[in-house]
Amino acid sequence: RVGMGPVIDQDDAALAEAAAELGTTTKVATVNEALRMAAARQRTAAYLDLLAALDRDDGDRARTWRAA
Repeated sequence: RVGMGPVIDQDDAALAEAAAELGTTTKVATVNEALRMAAARQRTAAYLDLLAALDRDDGDRARTWRAA
């Protein structure tokens, strides 16, 4: 099995739906794009949490945005 990735059981219906949504044409491309999107969503959520924590009502929005 040199050069082959891990063998996984996947939900074929969910994989087909994800491929249609993502516009991918292979299982590998679909899984990789879904993983990238999940990671990006996590980074976005963390950044939004940071911005919310920095959102002060002291009238100095410029300083708040520079801190981010």
